[in-house]
Order: sequence, then structure tokens, then C-alpha cells
Amino acid sequence: MIGIDVGGTFTDFLLVHEQSGERLAHKSPSTPADPSEGVLAGLGQLADALGCDVAGFLRDVSIIVHGTTVTTNAVLTESGARTGLLTTEGFRDVLAMRRGVRSRKHLYDNKYVAPAPLVPRDLRLPVRERMDGTGRVRTPLDLDGLRVAARRLADEGCEAVAVCFMHSYANPEHEEQARRVVEEVAPELFLSVSSEVLPQVRFTNRVSTTTMNSYVGPVLASYVERLVSRLGETAFAGVLLVMQSNGGVAAPDVVARFPVSTVLSGPAGGPVAGLAYVRARGAEDCIVVDMGGTSFDASLVQRGEVQVTREGEINRHQIALPMIDVHTIGAGGGSIGWIDEGGLLHMGPRSAGASPGPAAYGRGGTEPTCTDADLVLGYLDPEYFLGGRMSLQPDLARRAIEERVAGPLGLDVATAAAAMVEVIDLTMAAGTKDLALQRGADPRELPLVVAGGAGPAHAGAIARELDIPIVVVPRLSSVLCALGMLLADLRHDYVRSYGEVWNDLDADAVLGSLGEMASIGENALAREGVPAERRAVQLAADLRYVGQHHEVTVPLGREELADEEGRARIVARFEQRHESLYGFSSPGRTVEVINLRATALGRRGAPHDLGERAQPEPGDLPRRGRRSIWLPTQRAFETVETFDGDRLRRGHRLAGPAVVDEATTTLVVPEDFDLLVDGTGSFVLHRRGVEVAA
Repeated sequence: MIGIDVGGTFTDFLLVHEQSGERLAHKSPSTPADPSEGVLAGLGQLADALGCDVAGFLRDVSIIVHGTTVTTNAVLTESGARTGLLTTEGFRDVLAMRRGVRSRKHLYDNKYVAPAPLVPRDLRLPVRERMDGTGRVRTPLDLDGLRVAARRLADEGCEAVAVCFMHSYANPEHEEQARRVVEEVAPELFLSVSSEVLPQVRFTNRVSTTTMNSYVGPVLASYVERLVSRLGETAFAGVLLVMQSNGGVAAPDVVARFPVSTVLSGPAGGPVAGLAYVRARGAEDCIVVDMGGTSFDASLVQRGEVQVTREGEINRHQIALPMIDVHTIGAGGGSIGWIDEGGLLHMGPRSAGASPGPAAYGRGGTEPTCTDADLVLGYLDPEYFLGGRMSLQPDLARRAIEERVAGPLGLDVATAAAAMVEVIDLTMAAGTKDLALQRGADPRELPLVVAGGAGPAHAGAIARELDIPIVVVPRLSSVLCALGMLLADLRHDYVRSYGEVWNDLDADAVLGSLGEMASIGENALAREGVPAERRAVQLAADLRYVGQHHEVTVPLGREELADEEGRARIVARFEQRHESLYGFSSPGRTVEVINLRATALGRRGAPHDLGERAQPEPGDLPRRGRRSIWLPTQRAFETVETFDGDRLRRGHRLAGPAVVDEATTTLVVPEDFDLLVDGTGSFVLHRRGVEVAA
């Protein structure tokens, strides 16, 4: 089986032999113009490494799990499909008005300008109809007007259309009628209806999410069709699964209907794999950080669960579907260093990406990046990048830093490179701290699990800044998201709005609604070939105190709804979670339920044992040599030992400062940290004096 994570700079591959557990990690440059080209090229390189042709190689592959940034990039670059919107008369401009206030991130920015809506006003067409909040028809649907509007959108060159009517979550009848009309009038259009995409309250969230589903639909459909076709041409006959934003995987036909479920799927595999590694060490909580070529992602695992949020943004557009709670900033190996008008140094968010890449790649890049600074400071071996498959050019890195950073600031190149690294490390540390504190966690109490090709070189500095005592760098750190995709369960999320005061709850009606969603989920898993014994359904409700705007998702069981004592336990869980998130609870205050949720899981099981397969005596440390690196605490270069990370084994220990080189990443051990290789083969950095178990 193969996990594939398409990033902005590199595409990561992880090949796992299902019987022996043998693993092969590989990185290949991404091809932003058509990511499928990079995927096929990387598969060809894997086949070459195994000494076989790509057709013979793929013929033996049973499963490919693929994480894609196609929909993400479509939203970020505003290159999605030309989309039309059919909505209730009088609500044409909701997509532009949003909630009528600035988002929390921009609340105090009086110069903030919201992004242009995904659908321009001339393609947002009103339809005469109205349903009230109870699902009662106030104004019948104007079918003739709807046909005219649908034809107009088709004539205007739309590739997709979204249908979102007021209160369709309470009664989808009008949207179902609209679906039939659009399919009749313009069957070639990609169609999304809100009662299927997001049947819950809050019209702004619903219209934004449904519109985004249509906006990225043709883009993803085209990509998946192209990828499946190319895989078929190379004899692949196994199962293809696609990573979703919620941390689960699904069949291509499922994500083709709901492509919005993939817009934040890129970093979703990291925390799934991070949880597996901390569990192997007997823990249930951690912070997972992933520093790739373009971005830095931080996520939180608490109480043995990857944290999921039901509301977020991408490129400042609202999305309200379950997704891994990831804090992303523009800080990666390709992040460009630049000087603002006031003479201050910044790193990112702009990135050199895969093309032309950092100056040191020798592909025409002239702007200084984090990778260039790492090379100048000695953290990277120019002859062993990607295990020697690619050579870096230190002279080009120095020239870029000299011209764009050192010269303007009046610094020597080494000091300027050190400043670049310090700025990006502080930026990543601040983002990680913000994520933890906003979720009620203290980063000093959690291990830091590191992913991404660039992450291990900077993890120690982040840990020092946040006073984190233990850092876990998995053996497969550079392809951790690809591993997470192989570990992820099949997952389908369902939601229905149900507004009612908790004490007045109709238990039979709630159980009926939850049962219907659970049945839909079970059937979806059955169609995907998941046997009954591997299926599970988790139920939950969104609760809040009456008068509040935000709700808290609380798990529940069917049996708990049947009696007063069980319902009291659910409320107690809500109040405990409320206090954890907001610092207070109000026992005795009236609670209401807003939404009911069901999550259908198809358990896939671990593809291999995370532990070291062979347990020989550690023996002598596998040294590679010595090289001069920059020590931040001394602000000077010092010659340190370098070690072969691919030959370090369980029980090996070494003291910082040092460098561990692997084929796909480099680990820098800071001056005040030591390193231990634990039973999973992970490199465990720990502050000197902190005891850790092997």
C-alpha cells in the first residue's frame, strides 16, 4: 500500500509492504500545474528504486491513499469553476455580506477588505420561494422563474451551480424540486444543494460552504478522473482512497460529490499519525507540527482524539464542515525572506514553492528562503539533500541572502541567515502557542511531534522557545502525513439541525433522526466494501446555553437519551467541556440542542507495527563526520559531529549539539538537548536532565 501527500514543494510517498511491514519513504518534486504528473513521476521513481517497471510495481499495489491540494489551491488562487448561485429572493447578497461584521481574526483591522465572493453578483440569481424555520411553506417555489434562472446561468458559461434556500435544513422540498429542474435544464452543470451538503442552521455558513462545494467540484472531478485514468494506464487495479479534511478517507466517487470535504485535507494526516506515535509511548496528548516547503501546520491531540472543528476559513472564505483543527501559517522551507519599508526582516508567507524553489536548488530562484539560510548555517549537507539525489548550491544561497537581506541590513551573510532562521522559528513557535492556548492546553505539558521535511531542523528551536521538554521526531517524520493517510479510517460525517431546549427534548424524535443518519453512514461504508464488524457510528450533539452564539459538540449514546439520568450525564459532559474551552460553566442554566451529528467510521487498522522490527544491540554510534554549524546560543559557528539517522537504532543516545542526517530530512540537536532512539525508532529530543524511557 502507498500513502501519497501532495505538497506545495514536494510530493511525499510512503510504501508499506503489508506482510513484512517494510517501509520505503520517498520525496519527489511537486508539479503545481498538474499534480497528477508529479504523482506518476514519483511512483515511477519508487518502481526504479525497487528495480522493476512501473506497471509491474503498481500491479502489486493493493491500496493507494491520496491526499490532494487541488481544491485547496483552487480556492487560494481563485481558479475554481465559474459558478452560479440560486437562492431565496431577498438574500442574493448574503454571500457578499457574510455575517455583517469582520471575522475574529480581523476584528480590529479597520483597513481590512473582505475577499471577493466566489460567485459574482450577476451570477447570484434570486428565486421566489420561502420556507420558515419550522419547515412550513410560506411562499411556494416559482418553478417557471427557477427554469429561467437556471438557463441563464448555463448561457452565462457557468460550469457549476449551487442551490441554497432559506431554512432548507428544516424542509428540503424546495431544494429537491430545484435539483430536478436544474438537472433537466442544464444537466452538464456540477450541482450542489445545501440540504445535502450542510443541512444545518446559519444561512451564511450554509451558502458559503455549498457555493465552495460547487466552485471546486469540476476542478476535483477533472483531477480525479485524470489520476484514475493514468493509474489505470499503468496497470493499477487496487483501491484508490482520498484523504478528507476531517481526518478520514473516502472513495473517489464520494469526494467527487462533496469536494469541499477535501479543501483542507493536506495536513489532516499528520495528527492521525502523531497520535499513533505518542500512544506507542503511553501518552494520549500532544502537539503535532508539520513544516514543509510552503507552510507550517500545528494541530492538537487531546484525550486520545485528534481535535476536529466544525467551522473555519480558507482564504478567508467561510467553511462549516468537520475538519481537523489545524492552524496554518506561511512558514516553510521555501518561505522567502524580505525587508519591509521600515527595515524589518520578515519570513513568508510568500514561498518559492517547487518552481523555481530556493536559490540553492539552482533552478532560477533568486530570492533567499529558509532552506538557503539553513544551508548557509551548516544545518544541511549540500551533497546529501534527498539522500544525495539532489545537490544544493551554497554559493547561490549566499548570493541571494547577501543581495536581499544581508546587504540591505548591513550584516554579514551568516548573521543575516541566522536572523532569517530566528524570525521563522519565532513565527512558528507563536503559531503553535496560540493554537494550544486557544484550545485550553499548556504547550509546556505536551510532547511535540514533528513532521515535514523541514520540521526536524527547526523543532529544537521551537521547543526551546515554548519550554517544551520532549520532542518526538518519528522515523518517518518527513512523510508523516502520508503515513497518517494509511492509518486513517474511512469516515463520513452527517448533521441535522434540531433546535430544542434540552429539558423538553423528544427522545424518540432525536433517536429517530440519529438512527437515520447512522443508517445512511452504514450504507455508505457497506458500498465502500467495509465489513460489518469494522463499522462504527459515533453520535454527538451541539449544545449551548440559551442565549449563547457558539455551541460545544458533546458525544452521546443512544441509551443515555432514554432516561433522565443519562441525559444529565450528557449535560455534565457539556459543562465540563465548556469550562475547559471558555474557563467557566453555569450549572443549572438552561441548555439547548442546536444540531445532531453522526460519524460513520470504517476501521482500517494499522498497516504495520510502528515499533522497530529488529532489536539488535545499539552498538557504536553511526557517525558520518563533522561539520561547522551555527549555534544560536553562542551566535557563532562550532564544529559538531554528524550522524547517519538511517542507521541509528533503539537505545542509541547522543548529546547536542549535533546533526542527524537522513535521506529525506535533517535533525538538528540543539546545545541543551540530548537525543534518544526509542522503541518505535523515533528520535526523542529531550532537555538535558529530563529522563525519558527507551
